[in-house]
Amino acid sequence: MTATNQRTAAEQLDAQDPLRELRNEFYIPRLPDGREEIYFCGNSLGLQPKRAERYLKEELDKWQRLGVKGHFDADFPWMPYHEFLTENSAQLVGARNTEVVAMNSLTANLHFMMVSFYRPTKSRYKILIEDHAFPSDHYAVESQVRFHGFDPEDAMLLAKPRDGEETFRTEDLLDLIEREGDQIALIMLPGVQYYTGQVLDMKAITEAGHRKGCKVGFDLAHAAGNIPMQLHDWDVDFAAWCSYKYLNSGPGSVAGCFVHERHHQDKDLPRFAGWWGHDKRTRFKMENHFVPMESAEAWQVSNPPILSLAAIRGSLDTIAQAGGVEALREKSLKMTGYLRQLLEAELGDQIHIITPAEPEASGAQLSLTVKLDGLSGKQVFDRIEKAGVTCDWREPNVIRVAPVPLYNRYTECFDFVQILKASLDND
Repeated sequence: MTATNQRTAAEQLDAQDPLRELRNEFYIPRLPDGREEIYFCGNSLGLQPKRAERYLKEELDKWQRLGVKGHFDADFPWMPYHEFLTENSAQLVGARNTEVVAMNSLTANLHFMMVSFYRPTKSRYKILIEDHAFPSDHYAVESQVRFHGFDPEDAMLLAKPRDGEETFRTEDLLDLIEREGDQIALIMLPGVQYYTGQVLDMKAITEAGHRKGCKVGFDLAHAAGNIPMQLHDWDVDFAAWCSYKYLNSGPGSVAGCFVHERHHQDKDLPRFAGWWGHDKRTRFKMENHFVPMESAEAWQVSNPPILSLAAIRGSLDTIAQAGGVEALREKSLKMTGYLRQLLEAELGDQIHIITPAEPEASGAQLSLTVKLDGLSGKQVFDRIEKAGVTCDWREPNVIRVAPVPLYNRYTECFDFVQILKASLDND
């Protein structure tokens, strides 16, 4: 098939895409010559939904008109504003409404969760994370271990792929948990591994951890808005996620948190408390006896930044318009599969895709390495960026490419492969 015919086929896929109109709900960055760039970086920072701009302006206008009265007046008063995000957030991660809350930042939430769920003893004190964890997660775990008086060299159990392999085998993780579980206090792994794009089997990991008496939590930074999950049914103890990647809520936007309902009534569970976690029925009596809410909201500390929540609400409403994460996943599987097929057909001997090929083990991301002598991955990345593609470079040698079903097109996948092909020319 000629390149022209291949692009025509991509155009037909776009025409048949039931979510094609959603692209119009986003602002697409443009190149200096006015053309839309190919934006394959939604796994780092999602594009701006037009609803987010509109909702944010509404709150700015409200602040201008009402001042402090905005906490109680208008259609979306500030006092309960985080509750307007609850239902859509719960649907994203497969939770009950009482199990989710928008608060803090991702790493802050992981710390708050470890205060409650990392309760080490002399015999059970280890935390299981992956060897190549996102650095912030590693720092957070190491600092928690040190805070409790343990040596990270001993108390941090680092899961690694087999020698010569880049991704985990589920059976190896489960064997590790079975073998070491009596000493593991907490398992904290990613839902989707940031570097490889691998989706971990959260259900199997949770079951294995609980059989050994471990608490189990997940960092869902690259999973929320990317893959469907069932955190409640999987019996996960806690999870946390950011909202600026696949949730398109703006740089540094407020994060999300899940706490399984079986922990909500445990008033003896240690936590760092603040007044926004206090029973809202008596919060403004200004009493000094903390009464936690019987929901994930009990882990809140401060009132949230409304302007950020407005952007999140705009994004969540846009995802709901798409039909939810299940509809996005259906397109994502097709689009990422299409991109993988093109890459392997056109460039199979020049690149290596480290993201697993199995649909259940991959999300809206392909991680590529270059196999050409005399040409580094970073050089290739710089070339494709200069040609109008925004994707992501991660040390030491991976180009992360993320076709996002909300706003990317099949024709962009085709054009990207042609640009990458030209960028691999070392003559």
